[in-house]
Amino acid sequence: MQTLIFLTLAFLITVFSILLYLKNKTSRVTKLNQGECPSCGEKTREFFDKTTNTKFKQEVIKAKLLKNHGCSGVRDIEYTCSACGLKEVHSQ
Repeated sequence: MQTLIFLTLAFLITVFSILLYLKNKTSRVTKLNQGECPSCGEKTREFFDKTTNTKFKQEVIKAKLLKNHGCSGVRDIEYTCSACGLKEVHSQ
């Protein structure tokens, strides 16, 4: 009986840890796609020049396409943060 309880608890802990890992990974990807660094919290800055009435954007996150695996495949994208130097590669 103790073995059954232990195996059930170990299974539940494993499942919840995998789900937590996937949730953290997807939240990092959504932050990177929005232009916010998940490590340092730096966001895209916007400046407005009143003399020329122009709005400038300074992007913190730069995305670079590494591999495109065709029309039905995934794309490997490398995200780099100019503020803290973070580099991450995600498949989308």
